[in-house]
Amino acid sequence: MKKFLDENFLLQSKTAQTLYHEFAKSMPIIDYHNHLPPDQIANNINFGNITQAWLYGDHYKWRAMRTNGINEKYCTGAASDFEKFQQWAATVPYTLRNPLYHWTHLELQRYFNIDKVLNADTAKEIYDEASALLQTKEYSVWGLLTKMNVKTLCTTDDPTDTLEYHQQIAKSDCPIKVLPAFRPDKAMNVDDAAVFNDYVNKVEAAANISVSSYGDYLKALKSRHDYFDANGAKVSDHGLEQIYAEDYTDIEIETIFGKIRKGATLSLVENHKFKSAMLIEFAKWDHERGWVQQYHLGALRNNNARMLSLLGPDTGWDSIGDFSQSRAMAKFFNKLDSTDQLAKTILYNLNPADNELMATMIGNYNDGSVAGKVQFGSSWWFLDQKDGMTKQMNALSNMGLLSRFVGMLTDSRSFLSFPRHEYFRRLLCNLFGEEIENGELPNDIAWTGKVIEDICYNNAKQYFGF
Repeated sequence: MKKFLDENFLLQSKTAQTLYHEFAKSMPIIDYHNHLPPDQIANNINFGNITQAWLYGDHYKWRAMRTNGINEKYCTGAASDFEKFQQWAATVPYTLRNPLYHWTHLELQRYFNIDKVLNADTAKEIYDEASALLQTKEYSVWGLLTKMNVKTLCTTDDPTDTLEYHQQIAKSDCPIKVLPAFRPDKAMNVDDAAVFNDYVNKVEAAANISVSSYGDYLKALKSRHDYFDANGAKVSDHGLEQIYAEDYTDIEIETIFGKIRKGATLSLVENHKFKSAMLIEFAKWDHERGWVQQYHLGALRNNNARMLSLLGPDTGWDSIGDFSQSRAMAKFFNKLDSTDQLAKTILYNLNPADNELMATMIGNYNDGSVAGKVQFGSSWWFLDQKDGMTKQMNALSNMGLLSRFVGMLTDSRSFLSFPRHEYFRRLLCNLFGEEIENGELPNDIAWTGKVIEDICYNNAKQYFGF
């Protein structure tokens, strides 16, 4: 019987172990999509305890705790930090076979050298030990990132953001390159007229451009896109149920914009036409600037209206959606490609039923101009676990070129999530190792090792231009 989480965790053959330890393990990390708070990086903060670093904002853990019968006060409520940690520790034994079990113990090992199993009995000891370390200089935010060999990361930022913290970081001695990413979801979301109009006013103020027409609105948003570029941005990101690709005219969109600015509710067709127009404009700007555009597709968000009203979004009430993806996606990319305005693109899929769809879709627009121009991105959200990542890599291998893949990202709000890159790398090496040992691939460790190093780091470095 193998020891739990030993040095060869997930590496089920000697070849896999060689590939991981000699090639993958030491590669630096480019984390090109996450939700880390830029202010915490700028100020190089120390967390007061492990709850602050580990449980604040982590809806993965909150979902597990709720499922385990833990009261909301221990998730997002007024309980003390230690009480929240106690309840998470009591939940961990019930997360067997959930990725949280692996992540939890990987993170305790890699950051704190704690190899004890977390449960109710060990909670106090682990809390005290980890919290004491987190208050030392070596465990500041910069220290945590350096410990994981992070070289570059991209945060996720609204177009109206001042980017003041990114500017502060750029002027500091921070050893990690921290860049903003343009996330204009609110700029195109016309589901609620009042919310949208409040947002237009924010864009108007941020851009210092008066918005009285759709043309003005585009001008204001474009100025924010330019501002992000001037502050080092190289990527955009969109979190959408699906790609929108309705036919429209400029006059129609101007009329729709005027209608919603008056507070009127749009029809479903009008809603989708407006979103379609905005997506095209954003995509053209990304191409013009040489950015990489990312599309996170397939989440059905905020399913619990009662808890949404109490806690707001991003608190753990989302699920996989079953949206139709292929026709609109093909129409959207074809429209951009037809005028040679398709930027480098990454598609992230949340519904595993669409893995092969996505893996074949990217091949329609890889035009030979850039290696892996259109990417099937790493398994996302509910799928960034052993089974999900393996299925994504198998689909990409079978229908594209895994060797040109830009690899893993954390998509996390926590500075303690970077062992997810290790988790991915171990699974990647295990896939190659198994097939080498089965005689399905040649026993060329040098070449296979190079491919693995590329997937772990080099491909992303070249692709994004970091």
